[in-house]
Amino acid sequence: MNATSAEPEPSVPQPSLVRRVSRPLAALVAVGLPTLYVAAVDPNSPGHYPACPVLQATGWWCPGCGGLRCVHALTRGDLTTAGHDNLLVLLLAGLLGVLWLRWSWAALTGGRAPRFGIGLRGAVLLTLVLVLFMVVRNLPIGAGLAPPLV
Repeated sequence: MNATSAEPEPSVPQPSLVRRVSRPLAALVAVGLPTLYVAAVDPNSPGHYPACPVLQATGWWCPGCGGLRCVHALTRGDLTTAGHDNLLVLLLAGLLGVLWLRWSWAALTGGRAPRFGIGLRGAVLLTLVLVLFMVVRNLPIGAGLAPPLV
């Protein structure tokens, strides 16, 4: 057929609303259930969660140390405590929340789902941020980034 013909292209059927929102809702459940557990079982009380193997082996706070306490504080709406427990987890939770809202809105309205990829440069940058965060929070100058001892 000639590319200049005026015949309309056949339209691609749009998936149903239930099908479009099923993936964002599944992701919400997959993150929400463990979050509810951390909300109910306080990580500030010893004996409920295993100790960090990096902290036990090296005595250094890893980038994830204090993450469960941060999530527990977030479930209580205490942003100050959450930021003190693990600022990186707090920032990541905010970023993931915004990305999930964009994804859900696209699913509800039938728009294109946002694409997210970090590539090699992003992976290297993320690794550097994690290493820098770990080093700084273990130095006297970054003591405010270290979670409190339990």
